Amino acid sequence: MQGLTRTPKVFDALIPLVFLIVLLVLNIKVFGTDGLSGSNQIVLILSSAVAAIVAIGRLGFNWETLQDGIVKSISSAMSSILILFLIGALAGTWMISGIVPAMIYYGLQVLSPTIFLLAACFVSAVVSISTGSSWTTVATVGVALLGIGKALGFEEGIIAGAIISGAYFGDKMSPLSDTTNLAPAMAGTDLFTHIRYMAKTTIPSITITLILFIVIGFNYETNGSVDDVKSISNVILERFNITGWVFIVPALVLILIIRKVPAIPALLAGTLLGGVFALIFQPEIIRLIANEGGSYAYQGFKAIMMSLYGEVSVVTSNDVVNELLVTRGMGGMLNTIWLIICAMVFGGIMEVSGMLQVLAEAVIRKVHSVGSLIASTAATCIFFNITTSDQYLAILVPGRMYANVYRKRGLKPENLSRTLEDSGTVTSVLIPWNTCGATQASVLGVATLVYAPYCFFNIISPIMTILYGYLKIGITYYEEGELED
Repeated sequence: MQGLTRTPKVFDALIPLVFLIVLLVLNIKVFGTDGLSGSNQIVLILSSAVAAIVAIGRLGFNWETLQDGIVKSISSAMSSILILFLIGALAGTWMISGIVPAMIYYGLQVLSPTIFLLAACFVSAVVSISTGSSWTTVATVGVALLGIGKALGFEEGIIAGAIISGAYFGDKMSPLSDTTNLAPAMAGTDLFTHIRYMAKTTIPSITITLILFIVIGFNYETNGSVDDVKSISNVILERFNITGWVFIVPALVLILIIRKVPAIPALLAGTLLGGVFALIFQPEIIRLIANEGGSYAYQGFKAIMMSLYGEVSVVTSNDVVNELLVTRGMGGMLNTIWLIICAMVFGGIMEVSGMLQVLAEAVIRKVHSVGSLIASTAATCIFFNITTSDQYLAILVPGRMYANVYRKRGLKPENLSRTLEDSGTVTSVLIPWNTCGATQASVLGVATLVYAPYCFFNIISPIMTILYGYLKIGITYYEEGELED
């Protein structure tokens, strides 16, 4: 049985939090971006142990109570974990069916020297939406776009800013993105509600961004060729049967989403249809992946199963295309799921012991309006991006801290999930020592502080969400009775 417990003080709550931050900073220095492969998860477990020691030793909790809190916390993320598995599978079948290659192919066709910056942002957005990964987009199409832009006479900082702006817009709005799944999981809403609600700030932000790139782009004298783009397009065309018919699959998934079909069956339908379209339109890809003889039915079964669960790559004569045409199936989601579970262990102990509530209340005491609450949330996300050097923690920890606060204020969870993404996801790339900032600077060969002033979308997004909060634009509230247990 649980004995007498005492209410934690801010000092108690700061012990595991400071331990987490210090260890993460050390971890990033030692492992860099490889920290996402497991060491960050271990840091979370160790921080959970510190939180448990404080809860048991200083606050009087017993392990059974903490364990119940952990189980409850992990259970709240189970639907998102299932969705992440399906997203990995969907990415696989959409690649081998030609859906993602077709999106990339047609997206590249809009490139024109006269509107290069606009096109670079747009193409990066298209690719990122189709892949759900800003990192993959920047490391593949982004590298090609950087070379083209420099040949046309643009400064590398502004080219990188256009690429990153588009890539992070796509990352935010794609249901394939891990952060787009993580934010609603932390806030307590569902994926597609989160995306619909996030569009209220994201669309104005990207619109302003595109206008800025149009204005800047037309002030440059552009000259040169787009041979590199043609080369990528030709390689994709040689390897895949590019046809508009494959867009039936994403169109059907979109219809299901509009008709408010739950995320799991909608994504499962899209995944299975992707496999069917692969059999119909991409027989050469099926044979390439299966890599052995037998009937076409046998090869198709093997290739589709491989794309569902594991890493599949389509090798071409172009290294950039090779990097782009790789998917990791359900197995590729395991590191993110591992991180979520470890974070939920930490969050569960912090929450059930009352330490999260104490930290939140210390901030909330100075918050007197919806606008100041949203501004405080955004500032907390940016603070964690700076101090922990990890965008996942910048979503996870504030998400757990503020979830109950938003609920008590009568604000629906999509208000929180939108703010987490508007401030946590996009600002990570602006910080040189953050994993995102360091990675993009390394991949593009452009220093973070050189491209950061031109990442208009990433700068505008947190400002936009704070502005919406103070003006109460697009804010949703619980109706009477909805908060009753």
